[in-house]
Amino acid sequence: MNNQDHNYCQNITGKTKFLGVIGHPVEHSLSPMMHNAALSKLGLDCVYLPFPIAPENLETAIAGFAAISVVGFSVTIPHKQAILPLLSEISPIAQAIGAVNTVIRQDDKWVGTNTDVEGFIAPLQTTYQQDWTQKKAVILGNGGAARAVVAGCVQLGLAEIHVVGRNLSKLKEFSHSWENSPFANKFEVHSWSELPKLITQANLLVNTTPVGMYPHVEQSPLSAEEMAKLPLDAITYDLIYIPKPTKFLQLAEKQGAITIDGLEMLVQQGAAALKIWLQQEEIPVTIMRQALQNHLGC
Repeated sequence: MNNQDHNYCQNITGKTKFLGVIGHPVEHSLSPMMHNAALSKLGLDCVYLPFPIAPENLETAIAGFAAISVVGFSVTIPHKQAILPLLSEISPIAQAIGAVNTVIRQDDKWVGTNTDVEGFIAPLQTTYQQDWTQKKAVILGNGGAARAVVAGCVQLGLAEIHVVGRNLSKLKEFSHSWENSPFANKFEVHSWSELPKLITQANLLVNTTPVGMYPHVEQSPLSAEEMAKLPLDAITYDLIYIPKPTKFLQLAEKQGAITIDGLEMLVQQGAAALKIWLQQEEIPVTIMRQALQNHLGC
């Protein structure tokens, strides 16, 4: 434990309130570092902890959290969809996506929402403002993360949204799972073989797959040849934040594309979650970002 971590832990008392993140595994999570930096800056008697919870223990863990008055928690892989039946209320956006990443205890009930959408679109609305209604998005992958990206692209008003996957049965399942959602029929699904044609039209290219994530840093979901078809002014967005930059973004940069990594999404979805847990608008986002940048040496 380094001194910075020690500073967060040394003042824990019987009055300290608990927040945390549940996942399996969570050892690699940077959320505690980011959230504890914010809580420390705000001077709150509150600590954010990583909770490694195996899928078979999820229900027991959530009941245990209620018993020890946990204020709220983040939800990461593999629990974002599995947690839905354990919640008393689910926000419209989380229902539409079919995934929860943020839970708060309200009136002795667990209430779930999803701040991933807000996190994903934040840099696209601020740093790279443009008329998205004329643009086309190509999304690589059709897992849980792709759901938030589809919703974000719909909210931004993109003209066309194309989801590309390697497994045809999973693609069909992905498509059908949106049937009762307001986002149904707002996107098209494609097999990987259609990528060469789609990439030439992509104004926004998003990687939601884990390909290229540490430790497999030399991998990219697209080859240099495939990336060469990318339009010059395209924005390429990788939800992965370790390594920084990923091979995928390195290849995109060589093509002259604008690149965004997953760090800003992580910070912004975390800040949105803190607003919910703390019931306050003023969150030290700069401190959160700085804590992660210092840790990653960037």
